[in-house]
Amino acid sequence: MKIAVLGAGAWGTALASAFADRHAVSLWTRDPAHAADLAGSRENLRYLPGHRLPASIIVDPDLGRCLDEATLILAAVPTGALASTLQQLESVVGASERPLLWACKGFDASTGELPHRIIARVRTGGAASGVLSGPSFAAEIARGLPAALTLASADAGFARSTAHALHGSRLRIYSSPDVIGVEIGGAAKNVMAIAAGICDGLALGLNARAALITRGLAELTRLGLRLGGRPDTLMGLSGAGDLILTCTGDLSRNRQVGLRLAQDVPLAEILATLGHVAEGVSSAHALAALARANAVEMPITEAVCQVLDGDLHARAAVEELMRRDPRSESE
Repeated sequence: MKIAVLGAGAWGTALASAFADRHAVSLWTRDPAHAADLAGSRENLRYLPGHRLPASIIVDPDLGRCLDEATLILAAVPTGALASTLQQLESVVGASERPLLWACKGFDASTGELPHRIIARVRTGGAASGVLSGPSFAAEIARGLPAALTLASADAGFARSTAHALHGSRLRIYSSPDVIGVEIGGAAKNVMAIAAGICDGLALGLNARAALITRGLAELTRLGLRLGGRPDTLMGLSGAGDLILTCTGDLSRNRQVGLRLAQDVPLAEILATLGHVAEGVSSAHALAALARANAVEMPITEAVCQVLDGDLHARAAVEELMRRDPRSESE
């Protein structure tokens, strides 16, 4: 199989590296200077320093050349760039007829759409498509440390066959038919990670963090089920698994945002110095809006939105959550 990976950020570079030992891989970046640096140094100094790019990976800023003979396209760009990337893809003859995976999480900031809705709106042709998600830090994937992901598609046969082709001893790939469940887990966990960072930044303790993660899981599960997701997906790798990792691991950009918000660092300054996209910042309001539109209560998400907007101090947000009336745990 030849895989064309679109997006040479940390995640795209890590996935390209992980699949290069079993497949031919080309890596596309829209920035010619970045492509030249990658090809010359064989290291992504901008987004994933310290990890050698396998010699077999071809780096190319020309999308048509990158797609040449590719049998699978893997979009690993931020969700905000997915629509524009797909529009470029549509301009390449035959690209719309090739299977596509996306490995981005969250919502389009301008439309509030989840990735599968962006795919449906922009992409033509009848090729199969699916989402690749799960608990995975790019730096650890690039190092070859063990991890597991879920590949979900409405085409169950495509999900099974592609998961089997990508599956390896260091990166296990499980198949699923539940695109909605996988996407909701991937979007909501980033927002919850901001809340977890705030909790730890305020030194509220491990008990508080465990409670927050558990109630965050309840929020994403309520929304996921309302939208048609499956319970086993929401409790699986792309739901509970990704939530636990992102809320507890210091490699999480969203958790870092929360930690700094708790220290009264202005959001604009945090984002300017972060160096990477923190999807939870742009996803929080879209997630809250989706929940309200579907009459799903998500108080942690709403509190994160207020803190991001500067309407509520981080400590006050925690106090408001703690003052909520007692209720059944199943609510």
